[in-house]
Amino acid sequence: MTVTALTTLLFALGIGTSLTFVSSHWLLAWMGLEISTLAILPLMAQQHHPRAVEAATKYFLIQATAAAMLLFASTTNAWISGHWDIQQTSHPLPLTLLTLALALKIGLAPLHSWQPEVLQGLELNTGVIMATWQKLAPFAILTQIQPPNSPLILILGVASIFAGGWGGLNQTQLRKILGYSSIAHLGWMILVLQYSTTLTLLALFIYIITTYATFTLLTLKKATSMKMLFALGAKNPVLTMLLPLLLMSLAGLPPLTGFLTKLLILKELTKQGLATTAALAIIGALLSAFFYVRLSVATTLTLPPNILTGLTPWRLTSLRLTLPVSISSMLAIALLPATPALIALLTY
Repeated sequence: MTVTALTTLLFALGIGTSLTFVSSHWLLAWMGLEISTLAILPLMAQQHHPRAVEAATKYFLIQATAAAMLLFASTTNAWISGHWDIQQTSHPLPLTLLTLALALKIGLAPLHSWQPEVLQGLELNTGVIMATWQKLAPFAILTQIQPPNSPLILILGVASIFAGGWGGLNQTQLRKILGYSSIAHLGWMILVLQYSTTLTLLALFIYIITTYATFTLLTLKKATSMKMLFALGAKNPVLTMLLPLLLMSLAGLPPLTGFLTKLLILKELTKQGLATTAALAIIGALLSAFFYVRLSVATTLTLPPNILTGLTPWRLTSLRLTLPVSISSMLAIALLPATPALIALLTY
């Protein structure tokens, strides 16, 4: 793909997401979502590999279905209430349809099964866009339409946490594992959406940073399966130390950055009288923590047979750009002390 075509597609991605951000009209928000979807499809299929074409086709069909549901629900809302304003959507029928359409768009359980399959067929550079940037526009709409005390949101959140943790247990492909990780993290964000939008945005911000750092690090070493992590220690000791820290941050272990969101979300759920929901979320997080620990063990404690020539690459100067990995990894690991400042920035 030429630089001009790549720049145009990335610009269209930004325009589509920005249009959804600033829209108060349902048709404009729908148009922004469609621009983002159409812009990422050529990036998905740029390799002309059967798996990439299959992933792009699946993604197009799922997003088209979700967009049709969204348009139908917004039209139903306009027919019932007489207006197209996003924040004035209050009737239960269009609200439920809109929530399910957006859940299908971002991959919340039980509408999640497409996400790991699509992510598995993509390159890591394209996968990180789908796993992070493409979640922003639907979340911008979700933060505007959710009524208080909606049981549907809690069901989607708990189901996503368990589906993400359970689905990733037996996987060996890193992209599928990160796909199930994305589902579980989205469940945590959705759980607290109707009680604290600030916490949802904070969780989304930290999820994007940590996931971007993990994808970038795997792209640096071209690792796509667990067996490729076995030789990472001999070839790059620094990344061998960094990857488990990122994985433990995704798992939400203290004192890493990922612990911040889980602690605050559990505190908010308990304050709202949802101790049972918080307990279920903790149990689901334990499932996810298992495959993060499994990957960490594969990276640090499993050594394949090595010869002398296999131990030399770490001594050579890397020509790859490592600054994005350094910055994102530092934020993903050591942001916990800045918790008060982050909350203050999101609150005001």
